[in-house]
Order: sequence, then C-alpha cells, then structure tokens
Amino acid sequence: MAKKGNRVQVILECTEHKQSGLQGTSRYITTKNRKNTTERLELKKYNPIMKKYTVHKEIK
Repeated sequence: MAKKGNRVQVILECTEHKQSGLQGTSRYITTKNRKNTTERLELKKYNPIMKKYTVHKEIK
C-alpha cells in the first residue's frame, strides 16, 4: 500500500560529531514535506555524546 501525501521520513546526522572522530553517531529521524522543502534539512539538535547542541544535516 502506497503512502499518500508529500511527507517523507528523513534521517538527520550530526556534522560536528563526524568530524571530531569520537565513537558512535548522533542521529534523529523526522519528517519533512517534500513539496515545500526541496533542499536538505539542517537543524540544531542535542547530541548526547558531545553533551551540547550541534548542527544535524539530512543524509540520504
């Protein structure tokens, strides 16, 4: 059964954590409207490993 509408699930991954070389990853799953937001999402979210708010960007 196909899902109706323009909302899709996206994964947000921490950019600072990736560059720091620490183990593990900080990822969040959210939804966005494909019609209104065509570019990739970029939100500030809490990273529990680094214990601070960091920029999370949409991946794949």
